[in-house]
Amino acid sequence: MLWLGGGMSQIDTFDPKELGDAKSKKAGSYYPSIETSVAGVKVCEHLAKTAKVMDQVTAIRTLHHDVVDEHAAATNRMHTGRPTSGTVTYPSLGSIVAHKRGASAEGVPAYVLLGYPNIARGPGFLGPEAGFIYSTDIESGPAGLARPAWLSSSRVTRREKLLGAVRAGGAKRFAGDQKFSDYDAAVAESLRLSGPEFMKVFDLQGESDELRNAYKSEFGQRCLLARRLFQSGVRFVEVSYSDNFKNGTGWDTHNEGQLNQHLLIQDLDAALATLIADLEAHDLLDKTLILINSEFGRPGGFDSGGGRGHHSKCFTNVIAGGGLNHTGALGRSDPVAETIEERPVSVPDFFATVLAALQIDPTENLYDGDRPVPITDQGKPITELF
Repeated sequence: MLWLGGGMSQIDTFDPKELGDAKSKKAGSYYPSIETSVAGVKVCEHLAKTAKVMDQVTAIRTLHHDVVDEHAAATNRMHTGRPTSGTVTYPSLGSIVAHKRGASAEGVPAYVLLGYPNIARGPGFLGPEAGFIYSTDIESGPAGLARPAWLSSSRVTRREKLLGAVRAGGAKRFAGDQKFSDYDAAVAESLRLSGPEFMKVFDLQGESDELRNAYKSEFGQRCLLARRLFQSGVRFVEVSYSDNFKNGTGWDTHNEGQLNQHLLIQDLDAALATLIADLEAHDLLDKTLILINSEFGRPGGFDSGGGRGHHSKCFTNVIAGGGLNHTGALGRSDPVAETIEERPVSVPDFFATVLAALQIDPTENLYDGDRPVPITDQGKPITELF
């Protein structure tokens, strides 16, 4: 899942319309559109590489929800598929997948976050076993797992021996104590993941310069790392766009952020198109689902500063790969990409589609203790994609 925090502007990316003008406040796209490999489907000119592989992509142009003014609440909605609740902390999509499918190999976590942690990305009532490990620095690897260069293997062995004695004593002293058992399990997991086998996945130097350059930006390097994580057996990876100062505002394109939004779109274009080609070269594309997710979109009109506000009644997310029947685009919005005209897709429908594509039954229940909780909020998969 490629997370574009801030709100990707659908009218400036995957749902282009006639050109507008920020100075005169004429609603419309900020950039010209181009044809793609799918007849009748256009995208922004800055998605030129992605345009060539749109036959492996479906831009869902008619997503909608009712959270528009608050980034955190909308982020929670697009990670959990649910409204924020005062009584239940719902699990994120990544945690649901980790819970239901687990890692596909021994010695690796099921869920890795390449970005900053927060509750919206977490396991909620599923508990820590469905949680993530995270890394904000792809060179050093996950926080707390990377060993300092000065720490020799002999010192590590001595430390682990001492820790083993402490753990064994604790197991006797706190026999039957669930809190101790959970903590000891977390220690065991961290020791397992901090070994050289898993940590070497984060060393991108083994990849060719040509490939690394094709991925382009720091965001692109995270996408390359995601491919390596999948090869190691990780089941779900969230790649968070981090270079939000490149245009001044990131994807939250108010005011001056709109002027240099193309820098972000070009990063996305190189990363997405290269990831699709890279996965295909490794025979992974048909079994790897790629999502572009954002908390909401932007209106077709411009605000007083020449940027765009928030818009959640009609926006675009993207689904690619996964062996689905891709159509380039699904659904139709009005001439300024603000109102749904054809084939609305709810957030629960989006989640049900993702789960079904990952061979998880979208009609089943999860359990918050003894309480059954539907895995989606009555969502139904997008049948056209299957």
